Amino acid sequence: MATFLYKIGRLAFRRRHFVALMWVALLTLAGVGAASAPTPGTTSFSIPGTEAQKAFDLLEERFPGMSADGATARVVFKAPPGEKMTGAGNKATVEETVRELSDGSEVAAVADPYAAKAVSRDGTIAYAQVTYKVSGMELADSSREALEEAAQAARDAGLTVEVGGDALQTTPETGSTEIIGIGIAAVVLVITFGSLLAAGLPLLTAVIGVGIGVATITALASTLDLGSTTSTLATMIGLAVGIDYALFIVSRYRAELAEGREREEAAGRAVGTAGSAVVFAGLTVVIALVGLAVVNIPMLTKMGVAAAGTVAVAVLIALTMIPALLGYAGRKVRPAGEKSKLLGGGRAAAPRGQGRPNMGTRWASFVVRRPVAVLLLGVLGLGAAAVPAASLELGLPDDGSQPTSTTQRRAYDLLSEGFGPGFNGPLMVVVDAKSSEDAKAAFGDVADEIKGLRNVVTVTPPAPNKAGDTATITVIPDSKPSSATTEELVHSIRETGADVKADTDAEVLVTGATAMNIDVSQKLNDALVPYLILVVGLAFLLLIVVFRSILVPLKAALGFLLSVMAALGAVVAVFQWGWFAGLMGVEETGPVMSMMPIFMVGVVFGLAMDYEVFLVTRMREAYVHGEKPSQAVVTGFRHGARVVTAAAVIMMAVFAGFIGSSEAMVKMIGFGLATAVLFDAFVVRMAIVPAVLALLGKKAWWLPKWLDRVLPDVDVEGEGLRTKTDHDEDRGLVHA
Repeated sequence: MATFLYKIGRLAFRRRHFVALMWVALLTLAGVGAASAPTPGTTSFSIPGTEAQKAFDLLEERFPGMSADGATARVVFKAPPGEKMTGAGNKATVEETVRELSDGSEVAAVADPYAAKAVSRDGTIAYAQVTYKVSGMELADSSREALEEAAQAARDAGLTVEVGGDALQTTPETGSTEIIGIGIAAVVLVITFGSLLAAGLPLLTAVIGVGIGVATITALASTLDLGSTTSTLATMIGLAVGIDYALFIVSRYRAELAEGREREEAAGRAVGTAGSAVVFAGLTVVIALVGLAVVNIPMLTKMGVAAAGTVAVAVLIALTMIPALLGYAGRKVRPAGEKSKLLGGGRAAAPRGQGRPNMGTRWASFVVRRPVAVLLLGVLGLGAAAVPAASLELGLPDDGSQPTSTTQRRAYDLLSEGFGPGFNGPLMVVVDAKSSEDAKAAFGDVADEIKGLRNVVTVTPPAPNKAGDTATITVIPDSKPSSATTEELVHSIRETGADVKADTDAEVLVTGATAMNIDVSQKLNDALVPYLILVVGLAFLLLIVVFRSILVPLKAALGFLLSVMAALGAVVAVFQWGWFAGLMGVEETGPVMSMMPIFMVGVVFGLAMDYEVFLVTRMREAYVHGEKPSQAVVTGFRHGARVVTAAAVIMMAVFAGFIGSSEAMVKMIGFGLATAVLFDAFVVRMAIVPAVLALLGKKAWWLPKWLDRVLPDVDVEGEGLRTKTDHDEDRGLVHA
């Protein structure tokens, strides 16, 4: 591996014009594809294998004109104080609004509040249900404008009018904090390298890599049904790993220059050694992201595969474009320890072995002397941070989680006020009586059974289709959509349906947004353990090959579990409990998104292994070259701690930049990943890992002899390069 990558690094350095032209051409091609691609719609949110999805598919088949997948809007009206919505003037205003809403070309139907009996008991609140022919993200701006204009006209007439539903769904904005995150990354790179040019290389290559990845996603979005969140995730992860991978190779290049090597040789060795670590680190991230496919939620699979593709591009760019750009930079990129005239007066590096030990050396020496104390402090600290995770409540966001400043949230609150909290999460029961001898009787039996259940406020009469073999029944719970009581009701209806099927051969299915959320949460929970086994198992095998050790990969996996649990605890504390919510821009607390745990497990595991590979390969390299285990730990930190610290700070800054997003999911993911990197890089990898290695000593690098013979020798440490170089030098001396 090291020898092969060494040749690639030297080739890219020499043929830099071709390499640079190739990547610019790919970026241009992807950009043209993105510019000419049709506007993408929303990602189809299907959950194969769930009852809610089965019912949804049945509705599509048996009620073809129902527009079951179309956008909906609820225009909620509230009468002025002292008046009723049934008053002549208010009624006329509402009817005029309904007529205006019905004129849209994308409108499938508008339910008149008075005909549909959608007026509260006290007569102060009413709502009109608008159903569209297309989904929320496919809805034309003109339709949204017509909806808002109709609502404004009713407001001008004296009514309080708010609009809820997914018809107002728009593409999320990430906010200016994303740019701030990149700015922080630039500052960290300048401090790390002491050179503006050297700092600019990782930023330039990361931006090119993300540009290619996101442009490709945009070009394929319509064809592959990719949503806006897919490109946001790819940008988030692509920027972070792209900067980090380039950072490690540039840092190793400067270290090789400090050893006195020529620039082309230094570029080759940097790619051969640090590049090997980049390849395996990238593989762990790709495995973790692609592994999301085991959950069998198409949206999550597409997000993972798209982000994995962007990571793969970042790896390829780091291995080829970085040495090419180093060739262009020439002597402007200085050896490690030297600073540019602008930043450090052009002073030279101290001779090797002289000068004050750096911070990494001092910290590692302290940990090696006090391993038990450091280990206990790190484990107990992460354990304390993980405590809130025990109170984790999962759900999917609805209008009730929106800020109170939005019209969607105000419409949600008005509906709760007028019709009860469960009105915002109606359950749709689908009765398939095609196999029943008496379909009408079966419909009635289901409705009667549901009326007898606890926590049921309203059960509408069965509404059969034209064929008379299928009917829908709307059930209004007495509790809000995200409550445990509503979840219990869904399970109770399904249990009742099993009894009805035994008696009448009619199948009872529960669907709707609330039931879909419940099924998603259950599916994600069921998939978590298989996903962990798959991803951690594959990465464990990969790390055994890299480190040629059993205990080092095991320690890496256990450390990851600590950091991800602590990060989930922080997510619960902020987004569910409300700690520091204002500081994070979280206006409304509530359940953590259902996909957050499994998503964090996947992404954080990949990123955690990045730092493990980058830091521990340096230790392994020192140990293989004859140093004692404790000294190898110190050597690894002397060479790698500064760069790993910079990489972690950069990754945290990039992820934290997405906390400013208007999308709740993106905001939560950005915070969770930034926190996880903080815990994993600075507590697990910088404290727990060296403490454990110091305690294990030589046992850390133990590998059964039979396994040592079976495993391929990937030579991440660059031993093959050392042998080759020594041989070349000896041959040169003979010829001299």
